[in-house]
Amino acid sequence: MALKKGENAPDHAAGGWNRGTPKNGTGSKSLERAEKPLSSFSQRRQEGTAQTEAPFWEQPLSDLTRAEWEQLCDGCGRCCLVKLEDEDTGAIYHTSVACKLLDQQSCRCGDYPRRRRYVPDCVRLTLEKLADITWLPPTCAYVLRHQGKPLPPWHPLISGDAESVARAGVSAQGRIEAGEDDVETDDLPDFIRLWPKRWPKKARW
Repeated sequence: MALKKGENAPDHAAGGWNRGTPKNGTGSKSLERAEKPLSSFSQRRQEGTAQTEAPFWEQPLSDLTRAEWEQLCDGCGRCCLVKLEDEDTGAIYHTSVACKLLDQQSCRCGDYPRRRRYVPDCVRLTLEKLADITWLPPTCAYVLRHQGKPLPPWHPLISGDAESVARAGVSAQGRIEAGEDDVETDDLPDFIRLWPKRWPKKARW
């Protein structure tokens, strides 16, 4: 099995994210970071409910505004982990190695506005690309809403608490074993892990 490091994959609303994209799968959201702070999740819930019959996160993805699209990101940091692609089969393997810009404690990008200066191949997640991307975690809000499923109770837009993602075991916080600058490319296969593509038991509902 010949493995190669994929492109950097997606940047997210709350952080610049990811390493490793499959040949035909690009990531990262196509829209820029929303300016509203995380602490205003509850306020955004109230505003969204007051202005529409249903909260924006229950509406079709195609109807979301730029800021609403960005707010769907739960900040788990999983998509900012380095990925490897099997050159023979195209299979994607996730590692526990974080993108150079990812803050391993907060799971947010260390320099989101200028992320492309440091990670030129960081890709953007768009609605058009979403259907073709297979490496996003099953817990990802974009994946769930694209499938017509509701956001889980631990999502910050539902819980009103950004820390609920970590408490549910969804966040990469505490599970990152190294940063990409600290690991040689040839050693990346040693860090292949299954959890980035799994739904944590205590996060199910």
